[in-house]
Amino acid sequence: MIYNQFDAYLEGEVLSADPVQLVRILYRAAIEATGQARQCLREGDIAGRGRAIAKASAILNELNLSLNHEAGGEVSRNLAELYDYLQRRLMTANFEQVEPPLIEVENLLSTLLDGWAHPAESEPETDSAGMVPEALFASAAAAEYQAVCYSF
Repeated sequence: MIYNQFDAYLEGEVLSADPVQLVRILYRAAIEATGQARQCLREGDIAGRGRAIAKASAILNELNLSLNHEAGGEVSRNLAELYDYLQRRLMTANFEQVEPPLIEVENLLSTLLDGWAHPAESEPETDSAGMVPEALFASAAAAEYQAVCYSF
C-alpha cells in the first residue's frame, strides 16, 4: 500500500512539474541510484550494483536526449560532454568495482542539482570588475539550459 502511495505521489509530481523541476527530479534520481551503487559495492551485491549503475546511466541518457543542440549551442554541447563523461565514470566504477568514480559522479550531479536550485530569471549581476559572481553563474546556466532543452 505504501509503495502505491509513493508511486502516485511521484507520478503527480512528475505530471505537474515544469521542465526545470523535471530536470531536478532526474538529477535527484541519478544521485540516489549512484548512492545505491556505492552501497551495493560496499556490500558486495554485484547484481544490485549493476542495476543501480544502469539506472543512473539511463537517467543520464535521458538528460542527454532532452538537449536541444540546435538552440543550445555551447551550453548544450558542454552538458552533452559532461553527461557522456559521467556515463564513462559509471562504467569504470562497474567494470573495475571501485568506489571513487561513483563518488565523483555523485559530487558532479549534486553540483548540477545545486545549479538548478533557483534558475535566474534575468541577466546575472556583475561585480565592480564586470565579472559574474560564481554563485550567480550556476543559476544563469540553469536558466539558459531551460531555454535550450526540449520540454519533457
